[in-house]
Amino acid sequence: MQVSFACTDHGLKAPRNGEHSKQNAASPNTASKARARFRTVALIARSLGSFSHRYHHNLKESTAKLTGMKYRNLGKSGLRVSCLGLGEYISIQVAEQLMTIAYESGVNLFDTAEVYAGGKAEIILGNIIKKKCLKGSLQRMQLEYVDVVFANRPDSNTPMEEIVRSMTHVINLGMSMYWGTSRWSAMEIMEAYSVARQFNLIPPVCEQAEYHFFQRDKVETQLPELYHKIGVGVVSWSPLACGIITGKYENGVPESSRASMKPYQWLREKIMSEDGRKQQAKLKELTHIAEKLGCTLPQLAIAWCLRNEGVSSVLLGSSNPRQLTENLGAIQVIPKMTAGIASEVDHMLGNRPRSKKDYHH
Repeated sequence: MQVSFACTDHGLKAPRNGEHSKQNAASPNTASKARARFRTVALIARSLGSFSHRYHHNLKESTAKLTGMKYRNLGKSGLRVSCLGLGEYISIQVAEQLMTIAYESGVNLFDTAEVYAGGKAEIILGNIIKKKCLKGSLQRMQLEYVDVVFANRPDSNTPMEEIVRSMTHVINLGMSMYWGTSRWSAMEIMEAYSVARQFNLIPPVCEQAEYHFFQRDKVETQLPELYHKIGVGVVSWSPLACGIITGKYENGVPESSRASMKPYQWLREKIMSEDGRKQQAKLKELTHIAEKLGCTLPQLAIAWCLRNEGVSSVLLGSSNPRQLTENLGAIQVIPKMTAGIASEVDHMLGNRPRSKKDYHH
């Protein structure tokens, strides 16, 4: 089961009348089934901690000034997320250090699961939340709900109405504020939205999708229409394509790399394939753009993802503190991602998907 914790701005609000009684009245079996079926994301507002409630309205601005972190609405919902989040991390030895660096850099979006860091990620994140946030508002909130719960992959055996009703039920129980999808097609998301509107239920606010230099079609051609029509934003993952975009595989597979591990044999094969070698050649060209902007190739790749208006946040996967610190530096590159630079990147990649707009010209 993939589960996270949350304590964002919404945690400062008093529970709605009858909320606790509704939660108590809920069937334990129903609640456990709901938790088992969906994954969630923890959003930890830096506003919590040593600051009191009366300063709360200025804290997002303060965080941005101190760390340079930018915050965006999740789709067209009212939820504000850091445009860089922390995703998968493999080693338990550095998990706490990575989470702390991310938190202190202004990150308030943490994607976690029981399989991360040898099964200890959730415990570590919970301890950090307690250490960093357990004052004032958090004491009143007691981590009773999450901000976003994701339905991970569509279930073809379950009617869409049942899925949407389940997610609405989770929200009505006070277990989450919003829900989103993960690895759903645009058609499936639109169906969920239509069902929600038809039966007066709650629609999803975002989709979690893979997005990087070599995986563009879904985020650039399918999801923009959903963003503009129904407000579904994107939380993207794997901006460095499992490390391929870092450049470390330019001369093969290093012994200490992820692709050298037995569970990642598929990644090794991908890197060593003809397409993999072509990708490495393109990355070598893109390095010249990174040098021109005064940044690293990973920073360029992450900033490139964030140039997309529909992308609310990019989840970063890091294996050590140095990597995470470098990747967080992509924030400084965003203002340099002009239309001209984006056009140069497109030209070098040669894989820009054609949108509906292109066909009308």
